[in-house]
Amino acid sequence: MNLHIEAARPDQLAVVEALLGEASAWLASRGIDQWQYPPHRDKIMRALDEGACFLALAESGPIGTIQVDDYADPEFWLPEDQPESALYVHRMAVSRAGAGRGTGAFMLEWAWERAAKAGKTWLRLDAWKDNPGLHRYYEGQGFARVRIVDLPHRRSGALFQRPTTAGT
Repeated sequence: MNLHIEAARPDQLAVVEALLGEASAWLASRGIDQWQYPPHRDKIMRALDEGACFLALAESGPIGTIQVDDYADPEFWLPEDQPESALYVHRMAVSRAGAGRGTGAFMLEWAWERAAKAGKTWLRLDAWKDNPGLHRYYEGQGFARVRIVDLPHRRSGALFQRPTTAGT
């Protein structure tokens, strides 16, 4: 599949929300409670305005979304983690049309290259704590589990990172 990634524009909020909504519905159909709430429109709009929200595009149109920025959630990433040494992936979703075709791997590799070019040591993300299939997926993409942060008010908290060439 021929893919490329470009920054999503603020007028593409509905496209990003549709991709996240489709992922949410698919997760629910599999009995996974991840993302079973409306997407954080305010956070998505901020990412769109800042140029930190991206779309993976195939010939048929958008088939994935990913947010990549330097926001290290302070409830997860501690000062000793050197949060400034990384770029962070948030709200990554792949449409069913792009699933099983390497779209997620393509987006993560693109984000990793972005982190390396920015001189960061790590590409990091947090994942749903009780989705072991997702954990295995990220490990298969070269990420190592750092730890699980178990906060009662947060369902996410499985922390992963992948070193960049900037860190070697």
